[in-house]
Amino acid sequence: MTAEPTRSAGRMRASDTDREAVVEQLREAAAEGRIDLDELDERLGLALTAKTHAELAPLTDDLGPAAVDPVEPLTVKGGVQGAERTGRWKVPPRIIAHGGLGGVRLDFSQAECRLREIDVDVTAGVARVVLVVPVGWKADTDAVDLSFGRLKNKTSGTHLPGKPILRITGSCGMGRIQIRHPNFRERRKQRKDLSR
Repeated sequence: MTAEPTRSAGRMRASDTDREAVVEQLREAAAEGRIDLDELDERLGLALTAKTHAELAPLTDDLGPAAVDPVEPLTVKGGVQGAERTGRWKVPPRIIAHGGLGGVRLDFSQAECRLREIDVDVTAGVARVVLVVPVGWKADTDAVDLSFGRLKNKTSGTHLPGKPILRITGSCGMGRIQIRHPNFRERRKQRKDLSR
């Protein structure tokens, strides 16, 4: 009786986020020396073409329980004071940003990101959610509900091969979602940080 749900779960179609999570697990396993580079290449090819969860599962089954756990989304809540994620941080496959009253700022300029796609679920509320992305990254905002708010994408729009795509969903509410490249002050701070 309990085998049927497992079989049907295995037949479930895999999303881009599922595939990217497995790719990240495989890269970490290679970095730790648990699989060699030839095996990494082979498994990456299978992961990127996998259609179902049943095809993904065997690629990480022998890497231990930690490797097959789903990656928890990063949740950033602006609350009253506002919140931000800046500097060096590891980008997960999924991010949830709630603007609240104080707003949220996610700066990807110095973030470590080996993913090809990142799902960003935004609820601006009455505040502003700002996404600062490096040149070459793409922001897909087609699925954003404007509601009473505004969406402003001030990036160049040029997507460089191999650079991440932010798949932005959610709602502006009565607030604002802004996507832009680093400004002069942010670029100057980055240069100082790199020179240390």
